[in-house]
Amino acid sequence: MGTFDDEGNYTPRQIVENDTVFSEAVGDIPEVEDGQVVTGTVVKIDRDEVLLDIGFKSEGVIPSKELSIRNDVDPAEVVSMGERVEALVLTKEDKEGRLLLSKKRAQYERAWGDIEAKKEADAVVEGPVIEVVKGGLIVDIGLRGFLPASLVELRRVRDLQPYVGTVVQAKIIELDKNRNNVVLSRRAYLEENQKETRDNFLTNLKVGEVRSGTISSVVSFGAFVDLGGMDGLIHVSELSWKHVDHPGSVVAVGDPVTVQVLDVDFSRERISLSLKATQQDPWAEFAEGHAVGQLVYGRVTKLVQFGAFVQVGDGIEGLVHISEMSAHHVENPGDIVTPGEELWVKIIDLDLQRRRISLSIKQAAEGGELAAEYREHFEVDSEGNWAASEQVEQAWAEYESSVEPAVESVADESQA
Repeated sequence: MGTFDDEGNYTPRQIVENDTVFSEAVGDIPEVEDGQVVTGTVVKIDRDEVLLDIGFKSEGVIPSKELSIRNDVDPAEVVSMGERVEALVLTKEDKEGRLLLSKKRAQYERAWGDIEAKKEADAVVEGPVIEVVKGGLIVDIGLRGFLPASLVELRRVRDLQPYVGTVVQAKIIELDKNRNNVVLSRRAYLEENQKETRDNFLTNLKVGEVRSGTISSVVSFGAFVDLGGMDGLIHVSELSWKHVDHPGSVVAVGDPVTVQVLDVDFSRERISLSLKATQQDPWAEFAEGHAVGQLVYGRVTKLVQFGAFVQVGDGIEGLVHISEMSAHHVENPGDIVTPGEELWVKIIDLDLQRRRISLSIKQAAEGGELAAEYREHFEVDSEGNWAASEQVEQAWAEYESSVEPAVESVADESQA
């Protein structure tokens, strides 16, 4: 065999014709063929190659690119001196007369057998993530398995880099040896392992109960909430008591929320949630503090053919019918009021069930009892009429400054 010097460097023995010493030492030289898998001992490790003693007339050479399925690896990180490894014979004699071997191809051949058996048994494969590529990850399962980004988690992951170096479990969903194609799904593994957990979660989830969660995603039709075991959907109509143009104007990813369970669909594994059900209904709150016959202060929001709508509370609008706008006949509501105008109106009907309030301008002119929230903020002028104080003017100014930016942001989102 070859020899090692004092520094551990290996020098292969030069074989000559009729070398009886070598023949007596090792016996017959084994025959090797291209494509054969052989086993040998690592006797030298260089930066660009590894020498493997397989008992042949010369050591086999494993180029660094044939050591591992990983790219640009340090040979010393793959094998160690004296280690027994398998390698596939690439060629018995290259242009330089060397025996060329490949460790990764031997590993590849053995891995294909294991992978095919696991695919047949619908078993799980495991390996470290070694690389981020376009569209997904490469997992070392003895060969290069491709894990698409959409199948890494139960929902799509944007940043794949943190997975590099971690060990993942996955199911094999596509296998084609001729094309050297192995496609994996970690999501399938997670779904399979979490099915029992999901079933238990759904069984223990009761309609009407209140749960805490975190907004996991916001879409055009609502927002999804991570309940700590599964995601549930808050439809846009259940986000707020007010009209919502886009869910993003109400919640954002990462927001903690308290929601009520509206429905649990076991067959489709879907949970319907409501955010507004856990909040005070502004209509109910308004009805508790107001009564028919009271005067309230409001702002005209919209003119219609048959009257005008007046906002009298946060998210609360009532209708002044054209017949209640003035003591004289009115042809056009715009002759009496304009959008943005602030004025007193009297509540003449309050229908909480239908969420309708009927208001009257002409009856407010006749006087009446102020609603409780106005009594401290309004004063009587020299003619005996109620007038808005500076506090009320300031309150309306603050209200306008808080509403207008929100409206602009919603408009921006809809354009985007």
